[in-house]
Amino acid sequence: MSPRARRNVPGLGVEVLETSPGRFEVRGALTFATARRAREAGLRAFEASGAQRLSIGCGGVTAADSAGLAVLLDWLAFARRKGREMRFTEIPSEIRAVARISEVEPLLEGTAAAPRDGASGS
Repeated sequence: MSPRARRNVPGLGVEVLETSPGRFEVRGALTFATARRAREAGLRAFEASGAQRLSIGCGGVTAADSAGLAVLLDWLAFARRKGREMRFTEIPSEIRAVARISEVEPLLEGTAAAPRDGASGS
């Protein structure tokens, strides 16, 4: 499989792109309208990748809501079931806010293998 494998969800404005082995970018909306297909596209891409450590960049997410948080948590559960590491970068503020009030933000914070600079416990 090419290192630039693409898992596109046509017509729904979301894609998961493997930019290099184990590094992915999410582009488009992570909302109720796209969650199911985004979840499936991500799972296909992660399954196809042979990498033990997966880094998911969310800087290309254009819209997000609580369904987007559910997608990220589902991807994280997939990685844990497979015995793989997953970390998210550039998590949208909308997803962080929902994670915070839902008291699941530590799950997203804890995905990094190494501590983040400037991270606070409050």
